[in-house]
Amino acid sequence: MNSPELPSAGHAEVRIVAADPEAARHVAEILRGCFATTEARSYPAGADGGTRLQLTVDTTRIAEPVRSWLLTSQSSRDDHTQPDET
Repeated sequence: MNSPELPSAGHAEVRIVAADPEAARHVAEILRGCFATTEARSYPAGADGGTRLQLTVDTTRIAEPVRSWLLTSQSSRDDHTQPDET
């Protein structure tokens, strides 16, 4: 059995399987809002119906709103200890 080809460094292949095609699309949209992605490829999920979406995520290119949130949360986490933290 041959091993599947790995994506290039900094990329991830994502497969979303859902009974409802709209649910799969929602998850893909969230990923697109966080990272640069390829266009999702859609396939039937099986005999019982459903949808399987596949896309490639570029983890080196984070979307700007998410990047800003990550930087802000990291600096506030480093600077302040929450009351319930030890």
